[in-house]
Amino acid sequence: MADYANDVLVDTQWVEDHLSDDSIRVVEVDENPALYAEAHIPGAIGFDWKKDLQDQVKRDFLGPAEFGELFGSRGVSNDHTVVLYGDRNNWFAAYTFWYLKYYGHDSVKLMNGPREKWISEGRPTTGDLPRFEPQTFSTTDGDQSIRAYRAEVIEALDAGTSLVDVRSPQEYSGELIAMAGYEQEGAQRSGHIPGAASVPWAQAVKEDGTFKTADELRELYESKGVIGGGPVIAYCRIGERSAHTWFVLHELLGEGDVKNYDGSWTEWGNLVGVPIEKNAQPG
Repeated sequence: MADYANDVLVDTQWVEDHLSDDSIRVVEVDENPALYAEAHIPGAIGFDWKKDLQDQVKRDFLGPAEFGELFGSRGVSNDHTVVLYGDRNNWFAAYTFWYLKYYGHDSVKLMNGPREKWISEGRPTTGDLPRFEPQTFSTTDGDQSIRAYRAEVIEALDAGTSLVDVRSPQEYSGELIAMAGYEQEGAQRSGHIPGAASVPWAQAVKEDGTFKTADELRELYESKGVIGGGPVIAYCRIGERSAHTWFVLHELLGEGDVKNYDGSWTEWGNLVGVPIEKNAQPG
C-alpha cells in the first residue's frame, strides 16, 4: 500500500497474522453495535458509537479525560497500535480513526475493508469478549486543525474553502431530507451547503469496501474541484461518512488542510439564518 501518502492501512491478512501481537489492539466500531456480539475478530474490542463514544447529555465528543478513561478501561494504552474496522464499509471505524487522531493518538490504522470482507474471506471470528487489564491512555486537548465547527463553515462560504458533501445524490439535491431508516438524523430543511461539491463517499471504494488506488482517488477529487485549491471541509449527515472522506483526503492522499464538519447536515439543516441550496444535480 505504498502508493498512499501515509502508512495507515493494513490488509485482512496482516490483521490475521497479528492476532496474537500484544502491541496491537483491534477495535470494532459498527453502525449496528449488535453485530459485534454476533461475531467479531478474535480479541477485538467493541465500542458502541452512540453509548461509548458520544457525550450522553450533549451532542458532542467525550472530553479528553473521559475519552482516555474509556480506552484505558478497555485495555488500550498509548503504546498500543489501534487497528480499526467495522460494518458499512468502515464508516464508524474511520470516524473513530479521526477521533483518535483528534485526541493525539497517532499509532492507529484502518483495516482495508470492512467486517463483511473479513467474514466473506472465511477468517476467524468469535463471540467471546476479550479480557485486557486496564491501561493508562492519555490524550491531548484536541487537534482543532482536523475538526470544523459551524462558524468556520459559515466563514468558508466566502473564503475560498472547498466544501465536499459526501452524502447520496438524493440528499445533496434535496430530494431526501434523510436516508431511509435514518429519519431521526434528518433536519427541517433538505439540500446542501451552498457551493459544496457532491462526491458521495462510496465513490472512493471498490465493491469489497477496499480503497481505490491513490491515482484513482486523486483523479476523482481533482475532477470535482475538491483538492488542489486550498483548505477542504467535508460533511455528511452526522459526520461518520465525512470522516471516511476525511480519511481518504488527509491520510491516503496527504492533503494537509482537511477538516471534518461533524455537525454536518443535522446541524446545518436546522440552523436559523444560514443559506442552503437544493434542486441542484450533482456534477
